[in-house]
Amino acid sequence: MGQEIERKFLLCNDSWRSGASGILFRQGYLSTDRERTVRVRLEGECGVLTIKGLSRGISRAEFEYPIPAAEAALLLDTLCLQPLIEKTRYRVEHAGRIWEIDEFAGDNAGLVLAEVELTSEEDVVEIPPWAGAEVSSDPRYFNANLVRHPFRSW
Repeated sequence: MGQEIERKFLLCNDSWRSGASGILFRQGYLSTDRERTVRVRLEGECGVLTIKGLSRGISRAEFEYPIPAAEAALLLDTLCLQPLIEKTRYRVEHAGRIWEIDEFAGDNAGLVLAEVELTSEEDVVEIPPWAGAEVSSDPRYFNANLVRHPFRSW
């Protein structure tokens, strides 16, 4: 079984931007049930279907499958809940770990989050100086919830 273990942080400054390049993501949800989410994503020109289970702490079941980009685009435009999540994802290395920084656009413009994936909930992580408050357990920051309650409406 696939598993995702990640911690999320708000950002407190823009010093992470030095040398960072990003890729545009468009993603939508076919299901945002509490027990499961089914997400379609275009990562640049690559389509991905992701199924995630119920979060338990900072862990949850996760299964990802590549799908044709044209099919991902059709699903996003016709079957996914609206509005779609639009963001640019940056990958930044800090202390031997890759951090993914999402700068949201559209209805979630103004929100910038950093995530780091772990192999275990007990992993020790050196927090970068640009990472602010941890929001790993705050459901407002789950992408599936940002569809129903966009950041602009907070």
